[in-house]
Order: sequence, then structure tokens, then C-alpha cells
Amino acid sequence: MPLMEIESGVRMNPLDVVERMASVNDWAFERACDDEINILIKGKWNDYQVSFTWMDNLEALHLACAFDVKMAERRRGEVQQLIAHMNEQMWIGHFDLWPDDGMVMFRHALVLSGGVEPSDEQCKAVLGTALDTCERYFPAFQFVLWAGKSAREALDAAMFETSGEA
Repeated sequence: MPLMEIESGVRMNPLDVVERMASVNDWAFERACDDEINILIKGKWNDYQVSFTWMDNLEALHLACAFDVKMAERRRGEVQQLIAHMNEQMWIGHFDLWPDDGMVMFRHALVLSGGVEPSDEQCKAVLGTALDTCERYFPAFQFVLWAGKSAREALDAAMFETSGEA
């Protein structure tokens, strides 16, 4: 068998691209195993725990971006409504509420079917989308949890954009 045929069957681990990205940006990260890497990224509103997982059976690089929100059980229903409203507005990715621990996270996946290798730009775009989305919507979670606003009021307040300067 020629060497070219052997090499074409070997796939680069997509998490190597993510690990390189974390190193270049001096982000704290841990490569838990061959198919998962966890990164801690400081944002404007919160610290984000980003997990990339290579799902070989799906040929997809899954991203989960979690952030800490302290949630009283009585506000859980309103948070679920808020997430539903947010997800209606999104074209890429979605928010989830994990019921067991009340953790909110943004999830997205990069499908790499047929042996496609991820580029630095693709991984940056997936991560950038996650961080931008979390930063954009984080205040809405705070409005629901700390200000007692309804999901609709919180989303409207968080999405209100000002023009000009005072």
C-alpha cells in the first residue's frame, strides 16, 4: 500500500486546533482526554466555562459554553421561558437549562462530515459566536433572577440599544 493511502485514512484530532487557539490566547485550559478540552475565558459579565468535545460518531465538534447564574427554584420557570424566547431569535446555536443543577449553557456544533478538518477560522467563529451570544443575553438572565422581571420584560430590556452619546 502506498504511503499516500495510509496517510489519507488518518484524521487530525479537531481538538488540536482548539488547544492551539487556547494556548495562543493564554486561556487556562485542560485537555481532559483525547476527545474533550475545557477552557476558562473571562468575559465582560461573567467567566465562561467552555467545553469542546469531539464526537467521532457524529463527526461533529460540540461546544458548550456555561456560565454561573444563581437560580432560585421559584424563578426556574421564568428562566425557561426566557431561554425559549432567546432561542426563537437565534440562527446559530441555542441555550439550554440543565434541570439537575440549574446550569445555563449555550451549545453549538461544527459538523465535519467526511473527514473535513476544522480550520482555525472555523473554531474561532464557533467560539466567538458562543461568547458574543452569552455576553449579549447574560443581562436578561440577571433581570429575571435578580430584578424579578418577566422573561419578555428582561429580554426587551437586554436587547434595548441606545444611539449616540449623552
